[in-house]
Amino acid sequence: MGLTIGVDIGGTKVAAGVVDEEGNILETSKVPTPKTTEGVIDAIADAVRGASAHHTVDAVGIGAPGYVDDKRATVLFTPNLSWRHEPLKDLVEKRVGLPVVIENDANAAAWGEYRFGAGQGHDDVVCITLGTGLGGGIIIGGRLHRGRFGVAAEFGHIRMVPDGLLCGCGNQGCWEQYASGSALVRYARQRAVATPERAALLLGLGDGTPEGVDGKHVSQAALEGDPVAIDSFRELARWAGAGLADLASLFDPSAFIVGGGVSDEGELVLEPIRKSYRRWLVGSQWRPQAQVLAAQLGGKAGLVGVADLARQG
Repeated sequence: MGLTIGVDIGGTKVAAGVVDEEGNILETSKVPTPKTTEGVIDAIADAVRGASAHHTVDAVGIGAPGYVDDKRATVLFTPNLSWRHEPLKDLVEKRVGLPVVIENDANAAAWGEYRFGAGQGHDDVVCITLGTGLGGGIIIGGRLHRGRFGVAAEFGHIRMVPDGLLCGCGNQGCWEQYASGSALVRYARQRAVATPERAALLLGLGDGTPEGVDGKHVSQAALEGDPVAIDSFRELARWAGAGLADLASLFDPSAFIVGGGVSDEGELVLEPIRKSYRRWLVGSQWRPQAQVLAAQLGGKAGLVGVADLARQG
């Protein structure tokens, strides 16, 4: 199979890109994300048609936020678009006249990194995405592990702390409440309230109040040496590394790949994650340890990954 299209459904835009067999994006098309379910499906079709206007493509892959069934055809649930058992494959195929594959967006990003990014050279890889929440994907023996029902690797909702912080999913103590971009901002705000004199630089980047601090302020302040911002990154890294140690006991990968907006800060967050991982890894002194690597593809990982999955059918 030759060229395929990958589609990334974002909160503000639907992006489609023509991708070749080496993972290169040849052309893109972007359409604003509508508010209605029907509108989003139309936007996907419009983006596909726009991207493929000057190319002959063989299939379309769509990265969907939420649960995708085992046949990679139906979106069982997604919180932001109100899709419930949405037959997305059939609906889009009727509009674009091409074979369509649906995949969870975090799985798609993991596959993209495995095939064309930081995971090259590894057959057993676990990816985590530290964004607003915490997502992930699993590659075992060179194959994407989706589970029997298609909804594996929802790492963000592993319960790390019994009766811990309330999560948006309704449970308490989920991993993403302690290791995510949202958690980072919460740590920084709490520390700024407790010791404002240590957070002068951080507070000055916002409106002067803890409530005015957001993720970009924490990152900038940490890079400039603000102690509260640095402590906040270390706290996130402590929880992220502890979770990776648990995943190592389950999957024993050769590499963990850390992506998402938080990972954009590079070694500021990655080295503390590695230290925490080694600290909590059971039998760490006796066993080989997985590498902890930074994702390489950034925001295009999902689009490239799902286009490749579509190529495989």
